[in-house]
Amino acid sequence: MLKKPGIFVSIALVLSLVLGACSSNQTSSKSEGKGESAKKSGKPYIAIISKGFSQQYWQAVKKGADQAAAKYNVRITFDGPDNESQVDQQVNMLHNALNKNPDAIGFAALDTKAAMSYLQQAKSRNIPIIAFDSGVEGNIPVTTAATNNKAAGALAADKLAELIGKKGEVAVVAHDQTSKTGVDRRDGFVNEIKKKYPNIKIVDIQYGDSDILKSTDAAKAIMQSHPKLKGFYGTNENSAIGIDNAISETGKKGITVVGFDAGKQQLDAIKNGIEAGAITQNPIGIGYATVEAAVKVLKGQKVPKTIDTGFYWYDKSNMDSKKIKPLLYQ
Repeated sequence: MLKKPGIFVSIALVLSLVLGACSSNQTSSKSEGKGESAKKSGKPYIAIISKGFSQQYWQAVKKGADQAAAKYNVRITFDGPDNESQVDQQVNMLHNALNKNPDAIGFAALDTKAAMSYLQQAKSRNIPIIAFDSGVEGNIPVTTAATNNKAAGALAADKLAELIGKKGEVAVVAHDQTSKTGVDRRDGFVNEIKKKYPNIKIVDIQYGDSDILKSTDAAKAIMQSHPKLKGFYGTNENSAIGIDNAISETGKKGITVVGFDAGKQQLDAIKNGIEAGAITQNPIGIGYATVEAAVKVLKGQKVPKTIDTGFYWYDKSNMDSKKIKPLLYQ
């Protein structure tokens, strides 16, 4: 009979330990939910969600973001969908980022409308949104670090027009029609041609969803439908590579290609004469400016509404120059 209180004490002790463990797990889970933000790591936490991840362009953006994170002593994560047609995957990444309660978010929208509910949620929670690359439509972003894509598209139009003698049929393979980048690069090109080159006709605009195979098929279909085609414009790396592949695979001659971005395949195509040249952005600079702007906002400093990270024309004649070569990621 005297042993019973001991049993009850033992049971109480076990229950106490179990409850304590549960309580400890809940605290740990909550801390993880914070994304190891300032409260846990001592550093501001910035979640960055791009339009892609594995592509060389996005890895260059990540490199710039990592450089800025090291300089400003902040913690970042960098995520992106498998490819630039995965809108749902990107929206889910934004949702997951919000669950970690970041101090700021860098976001390159594939589709602003699809992400709007979470963007508004971030704004209501006073989590600043730093748009980058393609930007985010509306007044939600505090600032946007990006190329002036309309102006860059216009430069591509001027270069292609010059190369084909300012007359003839041309076509566009764009990477999408939902992101601000895709729309601005397309419209910048189209509007410049219509405004300045009456003897050039844009006979087709197709969308490859930033997929090389789809872009290749689109370019082949355009060439088959328009045998007199003199020029192509590809609005990003994979669009341009798709066009280059289509020309190589069909053996078509006499078509001038102007691309966008860089990457080894596109650089090789320019060196080999398949592609005339391209517009390069400053992807490392875009990543760096995104993190830098977030840091400034978190410190209460003013930032401009837009941060123009620049763009340049390159071809075989200048791609190894001191000014251009550092911008041409492999």
